[in-house]
Amino acid sequence: MRCLFRSGAGFTAVLALAACGGPAPVAPAPAPPHPAPAAAPVRITPAAARQVGADELGQVPVLMYHRLVAQPKSVYERTPADFAAELQRLAAEDYVPVTTAELVSRRLDLPAGAHPVVLTFDDGDPSTFRLTPQGQPEPGTAVRILLDVAAAHPRFRPVASLYVNEHPFGGDADGRALRWLAEHHFEIGNHTRHHTNLRTAAEPAVTAAIAEEDALIRQAVPGYRPTTLALPYGSRPHRTGLALQGPGYEYGGALLVGAGPAPSPCSAKFDPAAIPRIRSQSAGSEAEYGSAHWLDELAAPTSHRYTSDGDPSTVSYPRTEGPVAPECASVGLAY
Repeated sequence: MRCLFRSGAGFTAVLALAACGGPAPVAPAPAPPHPAPAAAPVRITPAAARQVGADELGQVPVLMYHRLVAQPKSVYERTPADFAAELQRLAAEDYVPVTTAELVSRRLDLPAGAHPVVLTFDDGDPSTFRLTPQGQPEPGTAVRILLDVAAAHPRFRPVASLYVNEHPFGGDADGRALRWLAEHHFEIGNHTRHHTNLRTAAEPAVTAAIAEEDALIRQAVPGYRPTTLALPYGSRPHRTGLALQGPGYEYGGALLVGAGPAPSPCSAKFDPAAIPRIRSQSAGSEAEYGSAHWLDELAAPTSHRYTSDGDPSTVSYPRTEGPVAPECASVGLAY
């Protein structure tokens, strides 16, 4: 994968491949290739950026999922059919999944005219992911549905960010499920060991909650390094910097619960310590804050949706869209 930035202040690498003691390290293969960009000039020009409507300072939907159930009783639950329909809509509207780690490190290499979407799953619920005895994702789980939709839509990358607590996916005592995810290019993120409310916890409890789950992930998947955190309840610590850095951990981004799209990581408005998310929801109470509403908003002609210029070495945007983040200024192309 090509990287827009090889390094940057405040951002960490996605994977650490150094071997650990014990079992042989899992060295995840490179993430599945992004679809080949549409034909584009060797270097993007203002005219080419304008032609595809590039806006790489536009908004990015970071969708939040929890459970798939046959009969939802909560705004945090969706049926498998609803989930599949949402993925089909995203694919039809030329969204390309990226991970949270790719978002915060600005590694967005998309075809010209495509839009990034981040699929995030909290709590490690078994309806998100389980393995069959044969070692395959169980039918009806979110990961299996995602893989099936991606198989039918080659531009739709089968990647997502799964945020886990202790004993994810109904157990996983031997770490087999987490290793499968790492080996198949899914991001494994931290959701604290016991789903701790980091706003009400004392500082030592905050750092312990994050560091303990970080250690559990590394133990289950030797060689893997989690780099983003989903804040339980969307609650930030009183000292907000503790969400990203503390004894035993250093992260590039932290996710809120939120109710709207995230700024582009190259926008001056982007705060890696407080990335908003959109709850996956199409109907019912508070649906005006859900994904169906926001995807409608982002599809409107007057929206400010992140649209790729097809050139990962350039950040193209309309002159009216700025300001651009200092980290992206040297590769910015206003038109």
